[in-house]
This record gives sequence, structure tokens and C-alpha cells, in this order.
Amino acid sequence: MRVRIAGPLLALACAWGAPPAAAQPAPGAAATPDGATLFRRQCMACHSVNAGDPPRQGPNLAGVFGRKPGSVTGFRYSAGYAAADFVWDEAHLDSYLANPQAVIPGSVMAYRQNNPATRQVIIAWLKEQN
Repeated sequence: MRVRIAGPLLALACAWGAPPAAAQPAPGAAATPDGATLFRRQCMACHSVNAGDPPRQGPNLAGVFGRKPGSVTGFRYSAGYAAADFVWDEAHLDSYLANPQAVIPGSVMAYRQNNPATRQVIIAWLKEQN
């Protein structure tokens, strides 16, 4: 006797609202998380984007776009920030997130993001928070 289970189980799964196989991501394909998720996972331990929050291990990033590096009151920066002669924009943040010490010598930020797409998602989200 041959038992067919796949058909009834598939019908039951569809009746319960399971998406068809074509709507599911391919095995091994990972969706890029949104900026808020990336910030929460990779940046929030050291930074906040809520205006008025005190600095954490890093400065508050509320209003970071257009701001001079090293200018958040109440945060003690390394000496290289005083010599920085630019304001934060997409290009500077991209370079900084890839290699902080190359952009601001003496920076103690240990985070480096090697993936350009991930950097761009984080930067776009930060810009939305400005």
C-alpha cells in the first residue's frame, strides 16, 4: 500500500496561510536587513540616535549629517577629531565606517564594516534620522 502524504500536507499548509514555495527566498539567500536593524545590531551598543540621550561608549549620532567630527558636547574624543576639517556626509561616513583610523588618525572606534552595501544601508538610515 502506498501512502501519499505530500499532497494533503501541502494543501493543509496552504490552507493555514503558508506561502507557496515560489514566494520563499532561495535556500542560502539572505535578505539585507534594513538600516534600523543593522544599527541596532552593529552600532547601538555604543551609539544612540535619540536627541538628548547621553553619550555611550561613542557619541550620540542624532543630527550627525552636516556636523563637524568631534563636536558632541559631553563626549571626550581622541585628538584626531579636533584636526578633522570636514562635516559628516555620505562619503566621509562611508570611508569612516570602512576604516575609522584612516579618516581620523587616532580614532578609537574599533568597528569596521567591509561590506559597501551594508555601509550604505546604515548611512541612509542615519540620514533619515537627522
